[in-house]
Amino acid sequence: MTLLLLAGTGEARDIARALSERQVPVIASLAGVTRAPRALGVPTRLGGFGGDAGFRSYLRENAITAVLDATHPFAHQVSLRSARLCAEENIPYCQLLRPAWAPSPEDDWTILHDEAEAAEHIAPGSTAFLATGRQTLHRFANLDRCRLICRQIDPPDGPFPFANGAFLVGRPPFSEEDEFTLFQRLGVDWLVAKNAGGTVPFTKFLAARRLGIRVAMIARPPQPVATRVQTVSEALDWVAGL
Repeated sequence: MTLLLLAGTGEARDIARALSERQVPVIASLAGVTRAPRALGVPTRLGGFGGDAGFRSYLRENAITAVLDATHPFAHQVSLRSARLCAEENIPYCQLLRPAWAPSPEDDWTILHDEAEAAEHIAPGSTAFLATGRQTLHRFANLDRCRLICRQIDPPDGPFPFANGAFLVGRPPFSEEDEFTLFQRLGVDWLVAKNAGGTVPFTKFLAARRLGIRVAMIARPPQPVATRVQTVSEALDWVAGL
């Protein structure tokens, strides 16, 4: 058996470590969005597959017998394609999709279906902290009367695309106190984030709760109809049952 692990999350790193310890043949795949990603401890490929044809060829040429998808919940195009092509190739596929976040009574969340909707709720003159990454930054062009701060892991390749914004470089994890101090210093009025789920990134919402910062939460995109688990242990059980 050779398992293809679609990685890019903390759960994928834990899975790779466990499979390596169990001596399960596995190849991890990273999209290459983050520069110098942390090593996974297993053979790893970087970059895209080149569309449907490229992914299909990779599965065949590397004799992949199962695919475990532990990508980010917003990497839905990768998940939709992988599930579809695995079904066509008769290759077992499983998606690890961690539970979505939900607000507590103390939170003030507004649910968005896409980034452009943020302008319908964030008043001009507000300071909006964009914890959504640089790939979708262009979708906030209509927040031209707000102060925008976009955090990303790697130093930017160029200037901020809008005159009313700036990049902030930082590599997670961030503690609740880190986020509290940062938001207070920046005078953040709104926190804009994607509903990624998980535990470590939730610290920014705890800090926002303490400071009374409103949250614009972008809902998850459609996910594939396929075998699905929610935890690393469940994913490892799926691999063990192959």
